[in-house]
Amino acid sequence: MNRVKQYRLLITLSFWGLILPMGFIGCKDDDTFIPVDEKPFVQLLENQKIPSAIFKVDINYAVLLPADYNESTSNYPVVYLLHGFGDDESAWYKGGNIKYYTDLYKDDITPMIYVMPIGYNTYYVNRYTGNYPYMDMITNELVPAIDKLFRTKKNKSGRAVMGYSMGGYGALILPALNPEVFSIGVPLSMSFRTDEQYIAEPQNVFDVQWSPIFGGRGMSGESRLTDYYKQHSPFHFFDTPNLSAFSGLKLLIDCGDDEETLSNTNDNLHALMRDNQISHEYRVRNGAHSFEYWKKSLPEALKFISNAVQGIEHPSEPTPVTIGARVESTDFESVNFFGVLSNILLPVDYASNTINYPVVYIIHDYEVDQRNKNVTDVFSILRNAMIEGVIPKSIIVEIPASANLSSSRMTEIITKVDAGYRTKAIKESRVVLGNSLGGLNAASIASEDSSLFNSCFLFGAQLANEMESPSAGVFYYLDITDKGKYYRGYHNFYVKIRTSQIKYEYRVRQGSESYQAFLNGLGESYSFLKQNLAL
Repeated sequence: MNRVKQYRLLITLSFWGLILPMGFIGCKDDDTFIPVDEKPFVQLLENQKIPSAIFKVDINYAVLLPADYNESTSNYPVVYLLHGFGDDESAWYKGGNIKYYTDLYKDDITPMIYVMPIGYNTYYVNRYTGNYPYMDMITNELVPAIDKLFRTKKNKSGRAVMGYSMGGYGALILPALNPEVFSIGVPLSMSFRTDEQYIAEPQNVFDVQWSPIFGGRGMSGESRLTDYYKQHSPFHFFDTPNLSAFSGLKLLIDCGDDEETLSNTNDNLHALMRDNQISHEYRVRNGAHSFEYWKKSLPEALKFISNAVQGIEHPSEPTPVTIGARVESTDFESVNFFGVLSNILLPVDYASNTINYPVVYIIHDYEVDQRNKNVTDVFSILRNAMIEGVIPKSIIVEIPASANLSSSRMTEIITKVDAGYRTKAIKESRVVLGNSLGGLNAASIASEDSSLFNSCFLFGAQLANEMESPSAGVFYYLDITDKGKYYRGYHNFYVKIRTSQIKYEYRVRQGSESYQAFLNGLGESYSFLKQNLAL
């Protein structure tokens, strides 16, 4: 090639050397250009692994990072999300859709890192044989590895554990036995057993699910309660003379009322922890063993964790229910039932038609010197619900709670109401509800005579530890706060209802025992009041 051709070729190559980069730059907006040597930020990291010298295999996990992780230099709290028996590390981001929910509630919670490890079927503890020391792997390998790989808050107050089913047990046992590593636990539908349930497990279930972890394969009766089992049972380590090791734990326990056996387990544990004054939050709502239930737990569960890692006290009381427009004393009439002054509220359209109405009997335990206010409180909240169509239009009869109120006296009151007002004079159109002492009255009357009411709604009722048996022909709605005084009575009555296969709903809500708690519970019961008044 002569010198002229060489020169022309050099000019051509130089020209394209300048034009081609400009062309590629011009094809992209400045804000979307990604340099070749940088990887795009991925918020959900799937299929991650850490080598485990303890397990001698790689441990699979996934990580969900805060949305602003790549732009910030902050260190973040860490929430370890544990899956249930038979699931894997993908359960929380597939079935649980955790990214969607953390985005949905982002305005209410602080940014956090969510780590989802595979748990196999270990129940997140070391096996009694020394093989599969899963708890050691979590505390000694996984937590340090996450702290090294990501910008975490590297202390116990910045670490939480939340899990469902088997993972719910993990969310309790990991903080309880490793309080120097984790300080916060949120067990959802915790899978474990009371001693009685453990002994009663079918032999094949016991040998496959429990004995490989806690020992006792092939054993029956109390022989199953090995020392290793007791060391890992909250029914044992929460029932010892020295409970100081648990004083720093922040726990929110949540379980649906339709769980097959776990609702009994979790409710029993709540009662034991109340007995021993172990601080915790406890919730029971409508639902069973599914992500449908656990997703509805997330608004408070995530807020609870967010508050805890920030050192913020979780609210001790819920937002009071809205009563709305208040009735006046002229809107209801006072009547004398056998020397007892009672009050009757009629539907707003009672005088303008000729139809018959269902009746709600309220056995009312009002505050000292506050009867007039409390009567208008409860009448107002129910009338507004009727006006809004939330519950059917009904006649409301308020009767003061009394230690002497019996089923025979209630029969006489019902007879007088049916004679004096346009009622649907049948059991199927009558509901009795009561609060505190009135709740005890209502439960006793329903137990004594199942022919009077189709349903019995109890709010903070003074249920004795050994109550009369519930009536098979009555639907029960049990409502109490988690700080309520009569938690043992509620637990025992609930177990009797479940054992007898009686229709029910069970609620344990946030807060202390108060008249406001009764109004809050009443406001949450409308859908079931509606069902039982519409029969």
